[in-house]
Amino acid sequence: MRAVVQRVSRASVTVAGEVVAEIGPGLLVLMGVAPEDTREESSWLADKLAHLRIFEDDEGKMNRSLLDAGGQALVVSQFTLYGDARRGRRPSFIRAARGPDAEAIYEEVMTGLRALGVGCAGGRFGATMDVELVNAGPVTILLDSEKAF
Repeated sequence: MRAVVQRVSRASVTVAGEVVAEIGPGLLVLMGVAPEDTREESSWLADKLAHLRIFEDDEGKMNRSLLDAGGQALVVSQFTLYGDARRGRRPSFIRAARGPDAEAIYEEVMTGLRALGVGCAGGRFGATMDVELVNAGPVTILLDSEKAF
């Protein structure tokens, strides 16, 4: 499982001209699922997102988690995070999980966040989406359950 995590002042997802999800301060999570990902990886990601200390404390240091800051998460499925463009000019996506399997893991991550007490919204799985955000900081973190980076 891979995720691009951005600390945001606000973020939203629009599908066919309709805003389907939006949050205030918190995290925008662009999430990719691999075929071998299981409930274990979804639990790992939910826990990591809820407790990742990337929000500023009273002294301006990144020392507070999403839970500490009272922020929300907007989770957007993005299979292109498993795009491999090392050869040729067109990325290969064979390392990305397919439809129903990926959607189940995606839903599990959001369920896990909610169980931890994080307000959570999601994009529309499989849809073409416009994602808008105001990156606060800017702060962007890459996460990978295989610890590839």
